[in-house]
Amino acid sequence: MAVQPEGAPCWADAMFRDVEGAKRFYGGVLGWTFGEASSEFGNYTEAYVDGKAVAAVVPPMSGQEGHSQWCLYFASQDAAATAARVREAGGEVLMEPMQVADYGTMCLARDPSGVVFGVWQAGRHEGFDAMAEPGAYCWAEVCTREPEKSDPFWAALFPYRVKTMQDAGVEFRVYDLGDRSVLGRMRMGDDFPPEVGPYINVYFTVEDCDAAVTRATELGGVLRFGPMDTPFGRFAALSDPQGANFSVIDVTKTEGEMPQMTDVG
Repeated sequence: MAVQPEGAPCWADAMFRDVEGAKRFYGGVLGWTFGEASSEFGNYTEAYVDGKAVAAVVPPMSGQEGHSQWCLYFASQDAAATAARVREAGGEVLMEPMQVADYGTMCLARDPSGVVFGVWQAGRHEGFDAMAEPGAYCWAEVCTREPEKSDPFWAALFPYRVKTMQDAGVEFRVYDLGDRSVLGRMRMGDDFPPEVGPYINVYFTVEDCDAAVTRATELGGVLRFGPMDTPFGRFAALSDPQGANFSVIDVTKTEGEMPQMTDVG
């Protein structure tokens, strides 16, 4: 795929204490195969669907052996400039922009409500080779208990057009780039356990949501919500055996009318 525009999700990876266990789980649920671990880059291991790179898994670095979680990266034309905007908008740069050989430049950051994310300035590695097809990434939502802190940050960080969803039953925002919706924002309510911190929930496409949930739970995952039919597809929220949260969605099974969107002034 071509390099994504500024502010578009372009890659996802996660640190796992048990990388082989993560491979077994996601291979079973999403059909991923895996390349060779790159010892030069901390045993970073890419995941593939039909030979196309869709994500990566990696062991934790020293001092980062805590809770596993997916990290979503946003495309940037200039990672240093994006890092500067993170600070200007009230966020925190956790890892300064770092060139990764000729693959690209990365940095890690946190929004004012505590949501951790990545920034990727593409070099030889442009990001996802596939999106919105079985096994591949298709959507993400910023999940926060403090949208009053998070919303101004994301609106300032990237050139988004911001919309709110009407009659959704939840407080929900959508961020567009041009005519394409690229990111959602959900307020975390009482249905989220208090020990679950703010995070970005990544969605992976599956051919059959219910079958994917069955495989996930058989392999030690935990069903958190769903499966549920929506106008966007049938989806379910899960945690993998090491605690990383994610969702699966069958975009071919839709039900109901699309909700109305209103531009945020």
